[in-house]
Amino acid sequence: MKSTIQLFTADSAPADAAGTLTLPNDADPRTVPLDGVHTVVLQFPAFTDGRAFSQAFLLRRRLGFSGHIRAIGDVLIDQLQPMQRSGFTQAVLRGDQSIEHGQKLLAQYDTFYQGDAVDVKPHFAAV
Repeated sequence: MKSTIQLFTADSAPADAAGTLTLPNDADPRTVPLDGVHTVVLQFPAFTDGRAFSQAFLLRRRLGFSGHIRAIGDVLIDQLQPMQRSGFTQAVLRGDQSIEHGQKLLAQYDTFYQGDAVDVKPHFAAV
């Protein structure tokens, strides 16, 4: 079973500290040094802007980043499943979104047929 994204509201989100890197959604993660970084914050300025999904995938698959990847901005519960599959480990939900409903949606599926950024092998090859 996959690990679940940690969900937060804006009031309960972890504070940025040393080792936290916030990337604008037009930055190429391959061009920034990740030494000493334990959390990368990726921005969703609008629900329809999915560039942070690509950034997360690059961080996990191409760069081997193993720390937290946190989504902030216009984050809806509808995005949680693809976020988890792209490598996000934390999401700060928009104010009108329900953490409880988001957790229920994440619990609906514990495995997927296709591989993703976290579990690279497809389901049929994992056996």
